Amino acid sequence: MPKRPWKGFRNVQGKAWVLRWKKTGKGRRYYIKHAPEPKIRMFTIGKDRPDYDYEVELFAEEAAQVNHLTLESCRISCNRLLRAKLGRDNYLFRIYPYPHHVVREHRMMAFAGADRLQDGMRHAFGKPFGRAARVRKGQKLMSVKCYKDALLVAKDAIRRGSMKWPMPCRIIPKKINE
Repeated sequence: MPKRPWKGFRNVQGKAWVLRWKKTGKGRRYYIKHAPEPKIRMFTIGKDRPDYDYEVELFAEEAAQVNHLTLESCRISCNRLLRAKLGRDNYLFRIYPYPHHVVREHRMMAFAGADRLQDGMRHAFGKPFGRAARVRKGQKLMSVKCYKDALLVAKDAIRRGSMKWPMPCRIIPKKINE
């Protein structure tokens, strides 16, 4: 089945639906069964040093839900440019939101004659198909710490990563050591 466009899931509605467990006589039992693991694994890349000069940060200008695949593609695009231009140990790159929210979809058949087989939206609770991070307005999304000579490369990497996010973002560079 093809993936649905994320614009249907982007708006933040209601309470977050996360994996929770309850203790029973048989041990721990999860409320949500078979929720997929998030694709993004690495949230911090590079080397943490105390002598970095600048930090370039990305902030959200609207609240939204961000797909775990978006976080991973953003990490790959930013890290690829930073590693190629600066080397492995001359920056510290971080992604802050974590995809806790389990996103559900009501699967529909998509072939000729499917309208005679389905019950439509009857009991349309949906099945888990992905994870999402809930982002607030003004929340920090990513940051890159670097030296003074690498500031333009860090800004460009954050700009490339900001194009992946489903909401408008703002890039703010700031000086760390004064």
